[in-house]
Amino acid sequence: MGRRAATATAVEAVAGKWKCAAMAATASIWIQCVSGSAYCFGIYSPLLKSTQGYDQSILDTVAFFKDLGANTGVTAGAIYSSSPVDGRPRLVLATGAALCFAGYFLMWLSVARIISRPPVALMCLFMFLAAHAQTFFNTADVVTAVRNFPGHRGTAVGIMKGFLGLSGAILIQVYHTAYRREPSYFLLMLSLLPTILVILVMYFVRVYPTDHQDDMPLLNSFSLIALITAGYLMVVMILENVLTLGSTVRILTIVLLLVLLASPLCLVIRRHSRDSRLPVDATSDETLMLIDEGSSYEIVEAELEQNHLIQTNRDISMPETVGNSNLFQSMMTCNFWLLFIAVACGMGSGLATINNISQICASLGCKSRESNTLVSLWSIWNFLGRFGIGYMSDYFLHSKGCARPLFMAVMLASMGIGHVLIASGLPSVIYVGSIVIGVCYGSQWSLMPTISSEIFGLTHFGTIFNTITIAGPLGSYIVSVRVVGYIYDLESHHKTCVGRHCFLVSFLIMTAVCVFGSVISLTLSFRTRRFYKQVVCSKLQNVVLS
Repeated sequence: MGRRAATATAVEAVAGKWKCAAMAATASIWIQCVSGSAYCFGIYSPLLKSTQGYDQSILDTVAFFKDLGANTGVTAGAIYSSSPVDGRPRLVLATGAALCFAGYFLMWLSVARIISRPPVALMCLFMFLAAHAQTFFNTADVVTAVRNFPGHRGTAVGIMKGFLGLSGAILIQVYHTAYRREPSYFLLMLSLLPTILVILVMYFVRVYPTDHQDDMPLLNSFSLIALITAGYLMVVMILENVLTLGSTVRILTIVLLLVLLASPLCLVIRRHSRDSRLPVDATSDETLMLIDEGSSYEIVEAELEQNHLIQTNRDISMPETVGNSNLFQSMMTCNFWLLFIAVACGMGSGLATINNISQICASLGCKSRESNTLVSLWSIWNFLGRFGIGYMSDYFLHSKGCARPLFMAVMLASMGIGHVLIASGLPSVIYVGSIVIGVCYGSQWSLMPTISSEIFGLTHFGTIFNTITIAGPLGSYIVSVRVVGYIYDLESHHKTCVGRHCFLVSFLIMTAVCVFGSVISLTLSFRTRRFYKQVVCSKLQNVVLS
């Protein structure tokens, strides 16, 4: 009788934790929806250039500090890993809110001429602080989601990264409706909206480890909302490029968008009103609480073995994996650098493509409206990659035991095909190529954090995956500046190049880069295949999951 009462108490506690985890995911989704301000640089960069008297070279320097700030989240990861357990996400989010407000508010004061024009170095610092806030928001949301849903890491990361990919389009829609194309007010909005929202909801972003059958229906519901939101934004963006929308229509579209973004809360409230009952077995109170703040799959396996819940062959040597290793320990492994190089190839070539997409369209004779539509839709393809590969990699890991690095190899090979399509120089094919590259580029943002959490553990996950993220801008600098920009200047006359030859060699080189990255990913997949089979899949089969 006492045993049954204790088990019931444990199940009730887990049910309560699931409800809190659902609310934590909802709050994280909202934060992600306003965290992509770094993707909106094109909106206010002309105003920054004109009011500050910058030439294009100086403006590119400011943009570089934006990219640097948005892709160096080691500090955010270190704060998350070293702070007290209960306050980790809140401390990281509060720091990000302070950086966001300081950076964008000081830039707004400058362009509004409330303060005297700052030196270029100081403006670069403002831009770095503003963009750096994105890494704090992203780290808190992604790491917390992985800890709350460790059995479905790919799906959880895909949802968070997907909404981040949509955030640029969401912020631009709010700006177009509220401020009627006044870039100075857009900077003020970027300083206030994320800061206020984060302060209001950051209390709910907490770690509530769960690992039971209700996880997947919850994540499926969030996934459906994400897909509907992406489809809605795509329709609105296409209409904006085809028609002239009046103020009444814009207000209606933004109201519908806010209803979609509020729907996760409605889902949580509806589920809270139900009586949540979970299936109970003799070991549920022992297994459901195994995954704690510092658990990796290696530690979970050891605890389950100790409790005689699984049987493994102790004589089989494991491949090189370091559970719950810190950053320096991880960097001493070959797996870390294989993942780093693969990310540099994938993200680097993807960033090089989007950074030059306008020039590519112009060289192929595309109209201005076609170019704008292509740029606008990039965020949708990016979202589909972030969200879709997270869900798919989870499905095949659970059902077929496929290791996630294999998916990275497939995505990099597919990205190479996209580069070949653009290199062909056919205007109609550029749309297909941009879709392939956009989806594959977005997939890297879901696969890399998830693979990092599985190979290196959760204790220092935030620091490790943010360090690997640096590979993106590093690869972009090498490919975009040293390859694409250099070849374009050689082929151009009077600073303008027209014809398929402008980017032909560049995209063939990027194809080779992607093929090389795919081979590196296959190597990582080969090295970790036993780890995924003996630890990850073994754990998923023995802890109660959907």
